[in-house]
Amino acid sequence: MQNETITVTNTESGKTMDVLVYDKRPGQITVVIGEGVHSIKCELTPTKNEQAYVGSVMGREIIYHCSREQVQAELDEINPALKKSRTFKK
Repeated sequence: MQNETITVTNTESGKTMDVLVYDKRPGQITVVIGEGVHSIKCELTPTKNEQAYVGSVMGREIIYHCSREQVQAELDEINPALKKSRTFKK
């Protein structure tokens, strides 16, 4: 299995950094910042308009510029069986 990384932006400084994805769901993305004993987990949740994910680590706000629909599409592409289990029968 290959580790997935995403690029997040620090809203205060405007700098970007690559972080490791620990868990990815449409409602929340958990990322790991740093390496080894100095690593910190951060939970990114969708914004109100669902056009980005935002979280806070050590008092700094970080943002992942990807919509909830884009994340759902990525997850459906990785495992199409999950998409079938979400469809409702009438």
